[in-house]
Amino acid sequence: MKAMSRQEPTFEQALNAAMLWCNAWEKGELSDEVLADRVSDLLVTKDGARGFFVISLASDNPLMDRLPEALVLQLRTAGEIVIDLTVRNLAMSTAMALHHQRKEDIKQQAGSKRVTARCLDLLRLLDPNKVKKSLERLLKAIKGEGDDVVFLERWGYDNEQKLAIVSSIYA
Repeated sequence: MKAMSRQEPTFEQALNAAMLWCNAWEKGELSDEVLADRVSDLLVTKDGARGFFVISLASDNPLMDRLPEALVLQLRTAGEIVIDLTVRNLAMSTAMALHHQRKEDIKQQAGSKRVTARCLDLLRLLDPNKVKKSLERLLKAIKGEGDDVVFLERWGYDNEQKLAIVSSIYA
């Protein structure tokens, strides 16, 4: 599949492209640099970035466990969109890990914990000042203040899940 150059991919197109590219990278059919270049085309829009992160964070593909430097540079360059999505994925995966624990679904809980760990690892590689700002915005929302309150309310997290999110933020 060709890179998504100069067009804005839909969420579905981004999912499909990310899956194809991540699998090709894992098989050694795509170099780190080519993968990074193609992913950069997805990172220009929210739907494109969301599609990439759904695949890269949640799948069994090892990309987010062995992040190539070329990809890290593209993720840093994309800036706020990557940071905000990673912070939100951190919150959602943390809350879902607790949800799965309550349901005694160990497999799903392990998957959510893996996403949480991948988000934390990625956040450590991004612009520290912007990451701090985004995490502080989420902490403020947990207290019921600011723009991210809507995000938390949409998912209906309970107090225990919010406390787990706070723990992940301070991890």
